[in-house]
Amino acid sequence: MKRISILLLLMATAMFSTIQGHAQKKSFIPANDPNIVYTGRVSFHNPESPAFTYPGVQMIINFEGTSLAMKVKPHSGYFTVELDGGEPFKVTSLENDSIIPLATNLPAGKHAATVMLAYEGRDFRPEFRGFYVDKEKTLLPPPSLPKRKIEFIGNSITCGYGIEAEAESPFDYKDENFYYTYGATTARALNAQHLVVAKSGIGVYRNYGDPKEGSPGTCLPDLYDQTQYMDSTEIWDFSRYTPDVVCINLGTNDICFNTYDVDLLKNAYVKFVRKIRGYYPQAQIVLLSGVMLNGKQLEDVQGAMNKAADELKAGGETRIYRFDMTPQDGSLGYGSGWHPSMKQHRKMAKELTGFLQTITGWEVVSPID
Repeated sequence: MKRISILLLLMATAMFSTIQGHAQKKSFIPANDPNIVYTGRVSFHNPESPAFTYPGVQMIINFEGTSLAMKVKPHSGYFTVELDGGEPFKVTSLENDSIIPLATNLPAGKHAATVMLAYEGRDFRPEFRGFYVDKEKTLLPPPSLPKRKIEFIGNSITCGYGIEAEAESPFDYKDENFYYTYGATTARALNAQHLVVAKSGIGVYRNYGDPKEGSPGTCLPDLYDQTQYMDSTEIWDFSRYTPDVVCINLGTNDICFNTYDVDLLKNAYVKFVRKIRGYYPQAQIVLLSGVMLNGKQLEDVQGAMNKAADELKAGGETRIYRFDMTPQDGSLGYGSGWHPSMKQHRKMAKELTGFLQTITGWEVVSPID
């Protein structure tokens, strides 16, 4: 036991020395540096360690030098990184990881990086604490963000649940990746910013497995005002992001186990749209049906949304739309838990992109294969 303790101590000391050595050879850029651009719902309660729980949050920079690393709270989970427009790759912060290398041996000169939270951070509660660049180097002025803005509200489908796994695989956060979802792909195709408010298992009036009467206080509309999931201490400042389009993809969990009330579902849609309208007077709001439904369940969810849209229009709402993506049939494979696969998400994105073009007039900047 004593030998094991000594070995663990030596390993911890070596790790600490490596991290310290890395830090001493680099220039540290704190998280509150004005040249870091943040997108998504981020809490700046501690500006030196911004926190976030919804997938798709991004830190975007331009920098100079040959290397890049980032500092996070240990066990901050999974991030997807793009460097200079290249292929995305995933990095991980586990229990003892606070400094994560992102790039080495880059050509000397100017570079661009986008770091995205790949998964739902509600359990690990990730925090970002800054970047490391080459010694005596710094960040360059930040890039301009796209003028178009979309907000995606949803459940596990929107989060990218199991998108990097197979149907039979048990869910693991490592297999979740918002980068490849229909939402992120649609936003890239239309050169739009995205903001995500989504959580697996959540519904409009009833969360997965809850009573037919609903899940008061814990459905997405109840938590929508919060900057982070299930954190009532900080309310989101809606002036920080005003979307042109809001896409609501909920309902799948509301009708699970064939135990649901379609009138309560319809009423919840109406109430939620009115709440969103109060924050975004000019946004175009789209009610989507998820691709995991079929048969009577799909008909009931679509019927509830149709009735909600009709009731809203009768009350004077002029910017409410309905769109149904093609239900999955297995021909494009499945992600874990029979969720949409990466290929299915691309099909969803292609369909949604085409529909959004019809209501916005936006052109496609990056065609979806």
